[in-house]
Amino acid sequence: MHSYTAVIERCPDTQLYVGYVPGFPGAHSQGGTLDELHANLREVIAMLLEDGEPRLETEFVGTQTVVIA
Repeated sequence: MHSYTAVIERCPDTQLYVGYVPGFPGAHSQGGTLDELHANLREVIAMLLEDGEPRLETEFVGTQTVVIA
């Protein structure tokens, strides 16, 4: 079993959810709902894993809130 953290954003122009796995080349997709995006990400990651376990280029650490006064 593999587990990856995906970053998810929503495009204001298309209203689509866009997700990607930081540091995992090619591991990105989009969907009209979060469920659709999740299914699409699972599919693309599974296809990428057919070539073997990737060497991640970066590691997801987290997010921060930056306040500008």
